[in-house]
Amino acid sequence: MRMNKPAAALAVAAMMTLAACGGGSSDTGSDEPGDDATFQEGGNAGAFKDESREAPAPVPDDAAEGGTLTVMTAVAPSTLDPTQAYYTDSTAILSDLVTRSLTQYAYNEETNDMQLIPDMATDLGRPNEDNTEWTFTLRDGLKYEDGTDVTAEDVAYAIKRSFAIAELPDGPTYQTTFFLDGDKYKGPFSDKGEYAGVTTDGNDITIKMRRPFSDMDYYASFPAFTAIPEAKDNPETYGQHPLATGPYKFADYKAGSSLTLVKNDQWDPNTDPGRIQMVDGWDFKFAQDTAKLENVIINDNGSAQTTLTYDNVSAASYRQIQAEKERLVTGTQPCTFMWYIDMTKVKDIKVRQAIGYAYPYEDAWKAGGDIVGVTRVPGTSILPPGTAGRKEYDALGIGGVNTDPEKSKELLKEAGAEGYEIKFLFSSDDEQAVAAKDAIVKGLEAGGFKATPIASTVETIRTDRTDYNSPINVRSSGWCSDWPSGGSWFPAQWSGDLVGLEGMPNPANFKEKKFDDEQNRILDELSPEDATKAWGDFDQSMEEEVYPAVVTGYGGVAMIHGSKVGGMANDNVRGMPTFSRMYITQ
Repeated sequence: MRMNKPAAALAVAAMMTLAACGGGSSDTGSDEPGDDATFQEGGNAGAFKDESREAPAPVPDDAAEGGTLTVMTAVAPSTLDPTQAYYTDSTAILSDLVTRSLTQYAYNEETNDMQLIPDMATDLGRPNEDNTEWTFTLRDGLKYEDGTDVTAEDVAYAIKRSFAIAELPDGPTYQTTFFLDGDKYKGPFSDKGEYAGVTTDGNDITIKMRRPFSDMDYYASFPAFTAIPEAKDNPETYGQHPLATGPYKFADYKAGSSLTLVKNDQWDPNTDPGRIQMVDGWDFKFAQDTAKLENVIINDNGSAQTTLTYDNVSAASYRQIQAEKERLVTGTQPCTFMWYIDMTKVKDIKVRQAIGYAYPYEDAWKAGGDIVGVTRVPGTSILPPGTAGRKEYDALGIGGVNTDPEKSKELLKEAGAEGYEIKFLFSSDDEQAVAAKDAIVKGLEAGGFKATPIASTVETIRTDRTDYNSPINVRSSGWCSDWPSGGSWFPAQWSGDLVGLEGMPNPANFKEKKFDDEQNRILDELSPEDATKAWGDFDQSMEEEVYPAVVTGYGGVAMIHGSKVGGMANDNVRGMPTFSRMYITQ
């Protein structure tokens, strides 16, 4: 899943995968950040399942009825179309509040963790023996905001719609890898005929696979697996007002600026084991000034008492609010920040490794506003802590934090590439991104490179980064687990022939036959248990033998809220607030 902030040069970021690893909410337990093992070890977000969770979801005793919760953030969702939602902010807003899916994640107070539970479906899906067919049964009583019934055919249509990558780009695309004819079918707008990969029978939806897919229950939690009535769909405008099946519906949406949600009176809590509907509405304010929004929430006056942010706070604000631990939410998120090195441009592994030695890890993090040990933790493997099968290794031997400019210059000299030019994007309208850019330029130049930062903006850097005609030769971004295994990491963004299909991200332009063959072997030949270990081995081999990415740390969260905001914990699947269970306190 993609992160919800651009992570330009960069540091400051929360995150977009949906799903999968990290620890829960907690405070650090001291005045110094980074001493809590939770942040170092990660957790198990999404790894646990509770198929028996019953509706309705319990309402906390201290919850008042009514009022509006305000959410202020410096970023803005790139889309709120369910099919395209693949950043952590858009998936959290839609899945927690507006659109229901076949399965969902819900917070468990006892384990301080997110768990996979049923949503529109009565259970977590029923696979056949070899995981090549999954059947989900819809609950009775599901309705859209306009009062019409949700049908199995509507879910089937939404699944078919997810193949329309040309019309609806940037969404999750595992269906092209795993679903029957996924490499051929182009969605209902281009292919007018029937799609054999999904069928319905009464309330049953059956999805057929072209290769075993044991993680379908996790994938079914994405907004793409909601219900969309074909007769009311326009791919160009549906994201401006997706039909609500959850507790809230769109009242007003100005893309890039604001979103107002009000109660959906057609939502029935007796069909929903994961959400509550205590507040009257939600007021999202996007593209806000970071310093101002932190000021508002910390001061906690008037409406600020019912205001929150999902941005990570600055180090100064973190220390300021630590005295009020009940208004500070910290925890892990299943995300790895990386500098993806374009393999088609930076072809010598010694040059790629030199970038890793020259990168000024801690200086860039601090300049970009990260709190070392809390919102950014040093890392060496691509798989983040808490991921099943993850291996500890250190391809460069620097602990993911120790810059070595002399080793960088040595490798550049050996490669005959002294003064090699590195071109990367940064957000010129974000002060912290500019500061991080300056630190990176200084570090690269100390390591013998020529550094050429290229200006972008907070609004455009996501799309600028995916422009493969751009002159940049590294892409600063990251990835978050879609579910808790390597199967949601490498096929999604590190494959040439396997998933080098339209719409699949491959930010490093990574096309290595040996590793494509190994991915095919893991997906087609190994049991889920054996595949778990194999993905950890794959991670280590790829970085040690090819080094296509500089790991610039693992993500954590430090979010703040007003004193009357209740139910806000860390959704450690996304590194976002637990919107689905939030309320205003009495």
